[in-house]
Amino acid sequence: MASGLPRKRPLCVLAPMVRTGELPTRLLSLKYGASLVWGPETVDKAIIGSTRTPNPAIFCTDFTKPSNNKPGEAPRVVFRTHSILETAARKLIFQLGTADPALAVDAARVVARDVAGIGVNAGCPKHFSIHSGMGAALLQTPDLLCEILTNLVKAVGPGTEFNVPISVKIRLLEPHEKTFGLVERLVKTGIEHLTVHMRTTPMRPREPAIRDPEIIRGIVRICREAGVGILVNGDIDHRAASDYLSEQYDLDGCMIARAAEANPSCFIGGQKEVKPWLDVAREFLATAMDVDNHFSNTKFILNHIVDSKNPKYKQITSAKTYKDMCEILEVPELSSDAEVVKEPKKEPEAVEKAKSGGYESAVVAGGVAPGKKTKKQKLRGVGGQVSHKKQQQGMTQAVPMLS
Repeated sequence: MASGLPRKRPLCVLAPMVRTGELPTRLLSLKYGASLVWGPETVDKAIIGSTRTPNPAIFCTDFTKPSNNKPGEAPRVVFRTHSILETAARKLIFQLGTADPALAVDAARVVARDVAGIGVNAGCPKHFSIHSGMGAALLQTPDLLCEILTNLVKAVGPGTEFNVPISVKIRLLEPHEKTFGLVERLVKTGIEHLTVHMRTTPMRPREPAIRDPEIIRGIVRICREAGVGILVNGDIDHRAASDYLSEQYDLDGCMIARAAEANPSCFIGGQKEVKPWLDVAREFLATAMDVDNHFSNTKFILNHIVDSKNPKYKQITSAKTYKDMCEILEVPELSSDAEVVKEPKKEPEAVEKAKSGGYESAVVAGGVAPGKKTKKQKLRGVGGQVSHKKQQQGMTQAVPMLS
């Protein structure tokens, strides 16, 4: 068993998701019981050259670059992590988009001291990921993928000054015997664990994930023999389903993606324990405000949480400010903290580049400015009663709620 994945209760983790996997979703997922959280894919060239910027006003660490817009504007945030609830608690895996072994190492070194692991994306089938040979395109270049992983293990993995586990997320190959061959190669690179999305590259989310016992058990056997942890992803709706699948196939755990996008309380337990969408939407809004999340990204994620058949859905879609959202979701106690952020007339440059394929980072919620809060707030969405003052006293005040 890999040292990075202790065998207790099977892990149930937040999958890497572009735009959705930003800080508020990760914090809410941890609050509701996620064992670990993966950040959204960040491309190597986007994080390389960024400046590590402590952001004590919101207890975060930002990785920033100069604004692409007007001179003198606040730097944009490429990546943000919560210093206590993610970094100190060892809960965050940085999802790296790369197709270059040297750039992968350079990127990993930037964030390695602030994350619990580095995960290479070799499973995303979308154009913004595969067009430069990244994501699922790496499944067609296994020599390159293995070289990337081997270099990362040697540069920042266990036994190095950074000492972070390296992992990779892949999809199934066709015929499925090819999957076994690839897995046999991957587990020899020194990775700590492997995640397999139980779909092939051409398959889309509406198609049921593959649950062929022979395939799953074959992958598990290879990983067990190599001492590598194994997670699976695909059509897992809540913690109870994750636990069942893990026990049935001797997995170390499962990833949840779409169900967590719609309602992060899926990490609590079974379907009956999932909280009402309105309660979750309110907690998400409070969390997003507490960590100065970019307004457009908050709206994007709330549009997944709010029931599309409820009148509030269209109202959220039309919201122009955080104050609007507070009124729509009927949380007047948050209104005094709401920053008046107008909906941008056009999408940030990072979003336009991502959609056209000429992007730097898959974190298309980029453009967030470092927070400048001076008022004392409670992290209502993050820890219920965990105040900023208590956070300053150290992670011992905050981490127990994540267990």
